Amino acid sequence: MMGGMRDVIFDFCGVLLDWRPRLTLEGQYPQGVIDMFFDENDPRGFDYYDRKSDEGWTQERILEEYEQSHGPAVAWVFRTYFEHFRKSLYGMIPGMPELLTELDARHIRLWGLTNFTTEYVDEVYGRFPEFSLLRDVVVSSQEHLVKPDPRIFELAAERFGVEVESCVFVDDTLANAEAADEVGMQGVHFTGADDLRARLLGAG
Repeated sequence: MMGGMRDVIFDFCGVLLDWRPRLTLEGQYPQGVIDMFFDENDPRGFDYYDRKSDEGWTQERILEEYEQSHGPAVAWVFRTYFEHFRKSLYGMIPGMPELLTELDARHIRLWGLTNFTTEYVDEVYGRFPEFSLLRDVVVSSQEHLVKPDPRIFELAAERFGVEVESCVFVDDTLANAEAADEVGMQGVHFTGADDLRARLLGAG
């Protein structure tokens, strides 16, 4: 077991949750339109506004600005994405429900810290019962802070009442894990449930 570990804080997407935003548009538009909408090279594309959503922008604010830069037809694609967001919540990452249950049984306190919106988080909790093992969660859109800003880690530690030196933070984005290290937590870069279990609990 990682030295002195009493608390584990989990990122959601890519660690606990298999989030697949493309599923919201499949069957709604041709593949070329979907590829255009999710183009990573568009400086004001989906990734940019997804970040703004995590920062607390409302859907209407995003749609209004997106329409100004992309036109009403493409903005309607974004509206479709919002309307079908539940389809993006594909499932839990394999092995993670079991690991959460095992950690909880070992009396390790579990928490969440996610760049997400309240609407999405509420849907996740309603759909996947293992999320109820998390004692509390800090959601970026509520705080208008996003990882890897060190302030959101400090806020989470204060709200959860955890000591950073005995707290592990798990994220699939390396920069976020490194930011947790900088505030005194033990940041772990997530690559899969088996590797994480070995790192947290040891090979045995």
